Amino acid sequence: MPSSSILHMTRTLTSVLALIATAWLGAAPGAGAAAGPASPPTHAPAPAPVPAPAATPTPVSVPQPPGQAPGTPFQLPTIPPPAPATSPASAAPPAKPVTVTPPSGTSNDGSFVSTETWLDARTADLSVGSISVGARVPVRIIVPADWTASDTGQSWPVLYLLQGAHDDYTAWTRETDIESFVADKEVIIAMPSAGPTGIPTRWWNGGKNTPDYETFDAVELMQLLQRDFHASTTSAVAGVSTGGYGAVMMAAHYPGTFNAAASYSGVVNTTYPGMPAVMRAIVARESIQPDALWGDPIKNSQLWDANNPYAQAMKLRNTALFVSCGDGTGPTQSAALGQTLEKAVRPQNVAFAARLNVLGIPVQTDFYTGGVHDWVSWKTAFAASWPMLAAGLGLPS
Repeated sequence: MPSSSILHMTRTLTSVLALIATAWLGAAPGAGAAAGPASPPTHAPAPAPVPAPAATPTPVSVPQPPGQAPGTPFQLPTIPPPAPATSPASAAPPAKPVTVTPPSGTSNDGSFVSTETWLDARTADLSVGSISVGARVPVRIIVPADWTASDTGQSWPVLYLLQGAHDDYTAWTRETDIESFVADKEVIIAMPSAGPTGIPTRWWNGGKNTPDYETFDAVELMQLLQRDFHASTTSAVAGVSTGGYGAVMMAAHYPGTFNAAASYSGVVNTTYPGMPAVMRAIVARESIQPDALWGDPIKNSQLWDANNPYAQAMKLRNTALFVSCGDGTGPTQSAALGQTLEKAVRPQNVAFAARLNVLGIPVQTDFYTGGVHDWVSWKTAFAASWPMLAAGLGLPS
């Protein structure tokens, strides 16, 4: 075997092993302060802007129950029906997060908003009792400055922003300035939890096909936003890392639902050499049996392909696409993790874009020199993708 081939194989194996270690350790988040606008919207009740709580809310977890034998599918809690809705009080807002009576509407399958807490005049945390997930799922939303709880006949498009692995639904407001960025934009931002792993997919779970975060995002949550929060039927989706996977995969699984999809350093080929082991390591890190995701990569290869953006690329023909990734040579606070992970996902992103080109599917790429697997890079990538996302949302760029 030529020495160049041996060197290539050695480097590939080293990258895969480092990537698996990264999946267990988790890349350090990048720096980024969240900032909110000064002017409040018209909302009932209309709390004055206040700083977000210092403590990060705990994401919904769906681990294997205590005492269950290893290797068996984990079980999920049942969701009780919503309590009868009452009218929210009209008292003057206190200088703290305000919890109001959630709307009484439900999605088609009966999912509902369990609690609705406004952190400031434009940002609210929802707890959604989801039938498809089988748990209460936290969702953070940001509404436009002129949004009001009253039905005025106006509606707004929705941009979904998805978290990465081992993070939670507060990531975008914690790590970026998304609140101030969209302060003058007529769009609702929805940031749903993807569970402890941050993989927004329909889990196999021994054939039970739960929890199903894809259906939650693309169907249940969308219906609730449209029925109770004046969202229109126009939407786009973007995500970082495993959230980038989710953005592209949901667009493929729900053709016509999302006008645009953007992936920043995303896992866009789940069967790329070494990636099945990485995905399973992400799952195992949360004390969940790896097979619960999509089964065994060999025995359940068809299921893995069904949940692989690369394999399902043909279904993206009518979606505006943005695919971004650095080369891992940029500075980072955790160089060994952020650089290694970005270098590992770069080749599959390039290959994914090449496949789209072969299929004749337009894609805007941002394969830049420098950058690592962290929020410093992703904030820049999001800004670069905004004109495409704005066009998909029907907004000026």
